[in-house]
Amino acid sequence: MPDREVLDVDILIVGAGPAGLAAALRLAQLQKAAGGEPLSIAVLEKGREPGAHALSGAVLDLSALRDLIPDYADRQAPVDTRVTDDEVHLLTAGRAWRLPFTPPPLANHGCALISLSAFVAWLATQVEAEGIDLFSGFGGAELLWDGHVVTGVRTGDRGLDRQRQPTAAFEPGVDIRATLTIICDGVRGNLTKVLVQRLGLDRDRLPQVYALGIKELWETPDTRLAPGRVIHTMGYPLRLHEFGGAFLYGLPGNQISMGLVTGLDYHDPLFDPHQAFQRLKQHPFVSTLLDGGSLVKYGAKALPEGGWHAIPRLASDGVLIAGDAGGFVNSLRLKGIHLAMRSGMLAAETAFEAVRAGDVSAARLARYQDAIDRSAIRTELYPVRNVHQAFGHGLAAGVAFAGLSMLTGGWWLRDPMPATAGHERTATLADFYGSAAETAVARRSAPKYDRRLTFDRVTGVHHSGTHHREDAPSHLLVHDLEICRTRCAVEYANPCTRFCPAHVYEMVDDGQGGRRLQINASNCVHCKTCDIMDPYQIIDWVPPEGGDGPQYDGM
Repeated sequence: MPDREVLDVDILIVGAGPAGLAAALRLAQLQKAAGGEPLSIAVLEKGREPGAHALSGAVLDLSALRDLIPDYADRQAPVDTRVTDDEVHLLTAGRAWRLPFTPPPLANHGCALISLSAFVAWLATQVEAEGIDLFSGFGGAELLWDGHVVTGVRTGDRGLDRQRQPTAAFEPGVDIRATLTIICDGVRGNLTKVLVQRLGLDRDRLPQVYALGIKELWETPDTRLAPGRVIHTMGYPLRLHEFGGAFLYGLPGNQISMGLVTGLDYHDPLFDPHQAFQRLKQHPFVSTLLDGGSLVKYGAKALPEGGWHAIPRLASDGVLIAGDAGGFVNSLRLKGIHLAMRSGMLAAETAFEAVRAGDVSAARLARYQDAIDRSAIRTELYPVRNVHQAFGHGLAAGVAFAGLSMLTGGWWLRDPMPATAGHERTATLADFYGSAAETAVARRSAPKYDRRLTFDRVTGVHHSGTHHREDAPSHLLVHDLEICRTRCAVEYANPCTRFCPAHVYEMVDDGQGGRRLQINASNCVHCKTCDIMDPYQIIDWVPPEGGDGPQYDGM
């Protein structure tokens, strides 16, 4: 065992996203108000700097920001572009039909169009101005335990080779011991995943279900979408049994933020979210907006969309969970940033009182769940608790239930409405295509890209700013490569080669007349889709060497 540096703090926050930074800032505010001996607080961020890995659409509900920083405008928060117009369109293969009204959940009056990356970077300046230590480039590799009590986090080792052996540049990770740890490690966070599984925090909860958002930032030669104009679409390129939709947001400087969100609970094993995104851009309604423009940035991220009944228990001895790690997203409103911030604020309030009282037991920290139950988070999420499950029965059923839920408060005959984990909903080739399975696989021709509107995955990765040390160990752990070569190839035709938006997974010649899985880990944009959607659940995503990954400036 290498000698590791040890750092002791009162409260450790893992993840400098909206939840983690809101928690840190709220702690600073509470400390100022309370006076006395200040608590030692540290924030870990796996990206090169706060905001580097932050990606969203993003339409920001300003309510949580207003509560956290009432004078945010005076502090020059990057939220100046306000929504001016909302439109919803139904797309068919060649037409676009605008709805005569905007459904209330998609009415964004008073909200702001933002770059989440820029917003997070600004939040970080507010935290650092309060004297809180923020350590960028340090991913949380594993939890520290004392029996069933979380006592902190170990950061990842640096300077390992591909075989995970130390090189001359080796630096062991640091053990950060904390009286209380707030985990805000995002969607399908590696620490949250271990914590939930080890302690059974999802017992008696619905399985979390996810969506994949693929986003591009475009610059056009003139103003195609006025700043503040918001367009959402449903229908094409998705089929009626596939959940999701597209967004197009007008930004200053002749920029358009656009993307496609697809539910990671589809049935067709040959479905390809990246290819669906390329078809979206070729639709006349979208291509007219992008024609003559240039691709600026690309990225992808998973979203937790299971709703209220999929949120795990959020507190255990020595630890709290906040933000996307807990599943705080309103899939009907397409928003989660404000909910992540509010959960971080409530976690901070519980943590501050518990640490000062010298009691970080699960019983004491249960006050966090009580606070959430009394907050605007439950007020917003509980009425839409069954909406995503309804979409599992198709677009028409989902839209009908979403409308009905505004009258019924989300009630249904079976409440909660049953849900199935997305990877379990993917059918095998034989079950989905029957006797035509072999023909369906054979008909999948290599996609063609015009490099004007449509681009291959590797080009997308280039525009994501992704960087990983080429000789670093893979941070994508596939625990049984034999399954990939045999069972998965036969049963699903290796769906990882399709659901990954970054060409990380590739089936190549093994030199012996067969095929093997090649992992191009340096392409990874940290979306976590592979960890979520692998049908055998043999892929674990863990943080790469500190600071590596995408650079989502402006996204």
